[in-house]
Amino acid sequence: MSPLRYWSSSPSASYIQRVLFRSIETAASSSTQPKTHFKITLRRSAIGLGEKKKETLVSLGLHRRMQTVYHPHTPETGGKILKVKELVEVENVPIGAVRTQEQQRHERKAPRGYAVAGSRMRAFQWERTKWQ
Repeated sequence: MSPLRYWSSSPSASYIQRVLFRSIETAASSSTQPKTHFKITLRRSAIGLGEKKKETLVSLGLHRRMQTVYHPHTPETGGKILKVKELVEVENVPIGAVRTQEQQRHERKAPRGYAVAGSRMRAFQWERTKWQ
């Protein structure tokens, strides 16, 4: 039995398939586009470090942990990254993967609205009709 058939019977099958297909799509799209930008994520805090390191983080646009910014490949950006290499995580990404702050905020938001999972009003309604 193939592993995909085994996974298709498990509850997390759709999640695994989505991840696999997304990684295949990403690999296919990234191989055709040149990697022209740095994706920089601040992983560690700058508390207790010198002022120059803090200023370097501010010049990169990083103000809080887990914040991500995108910068084009330039010698200035590369030098700044090397100054704070212990604090950040850096990836090379193509121009198509670059996200603005507004796009990142929109991706993090939960979908609007709600869904009713169940209602207890039906039980109360049955009891009301029973006693009348």
